[in-house]
Amino acid sequence: MMKALVKAFAGLLLTITATVASAEPRALIVVTSHDKMGDTDERTGLWLSEMTHPYHELTNAGIDVELASIQGGAAPVDPRSLGEDDQINKTFMANPATRSLLDNTKKLANVDPSRYQAIVFAGGHGTVWDFSESQAVNDIGYAIYEHGGIVAAVCHGPAALLNIRDTKGNLIIDGKQVAGFSNAEEQAVGLTDVVPYLLQDELEKSGAGYREGKMFKSFVVQDGRLITGQNPQSAMELGRKLAASLTDKS
Repeated sequence: MMKALVKAFAGLLLTITATVASAEPRALIVVTSHDKMGDTDERTGLWLSEMTHPYHELTNAGIDVELASIQGGAAPVDPRSLGEDDQINKTFMANPATRSLLDNTKKLANVDPSRYQAIVFAGGHGTVWDFSESQAVNDIGYAIYEHGGIVAAVCHGPAALLNIRDTKGNLIIDGKQVAGFSNAEEQAVGLTDVVPYLLQDELEKSGAGYREGKMFKSFVVQDGRLITGQNPQSAMELGRKLAASLTDKS
């Protein structure tokens, strides 16, 4: 009898521990591994603030954050974004602990999606080359979404949403309201003829309801468990909305 009670208590304790652990939200931020701007000699990659700003908002809300990239290892950062006068960027890069996250990203295909309640696809021009071509983006993104998680993407990061399909082959953004880097913004930065496609056009072709805010002003759209931001200026607001949604769920 005593052994049975001890065993039952141990089982109950494990159940409680697992429940408490699952109540602690964890988010995965995914960044690009692509570092070349098309056929030019210009370098590209992650637009730094589109990762650091959501990271800042999520960690400030007590949410554990991990980083992954398509190939894993050191993620390329667009040199232009390193030149921004951005205190959050500077703090992240100056801290060896956080800088190490960027230098040692997990390979996306190797992560366990069951560990995360949200996935964030950070932007940067590199994403239009590798996000929409990655099977891991589809597999991990859909697994998190299917199990009640939140999918977020900012600026060019919604290139990932062109690839995330359910088991029937339907895009999860079909019929959803989304934002992403606009054609006007792409033209303003002079890269319309460099990128392999215009993100706004592809989002519209996907069946999503594309919504456009003012150029280079924060504009974030939340449609259920899908949160998207238009440009780098939207990264902070997107992080806040995601943090609020995760803490409300927990």
